[in-house]
Amino acid sequence: MDNFEKYALALMVVFGALIIGGLMAVHIAWVHKAGFLYALAAAIVVWAAGFADLFDKPRVYGFLLLVAAAFITASIVVLVR
Repeated sequence: MDNFEKYALALMVVFGALIIGGLMAVHIAWVHKAGFLYALAAAIVVWAAGFADLFDKPRVYGFLLLVAAAFITASIVVLVR
């Protein structure tokens, strides 16, 4: 992994954490339990995806990112409704 990939990965992690953390905060403030749980599930899945990336399992990593995207989408849908 070269330096550009390391910086790109760091940016994705930081901004991904801000998005998921922001979703969690909004759902806590507006008392949406389901939305908070979806955002929490997304955070846990992304945390697990970090281990798949660490152990060089690209298919598992990609699948976990798709699952996390689904949880984030569900959290946003709860927020919009």
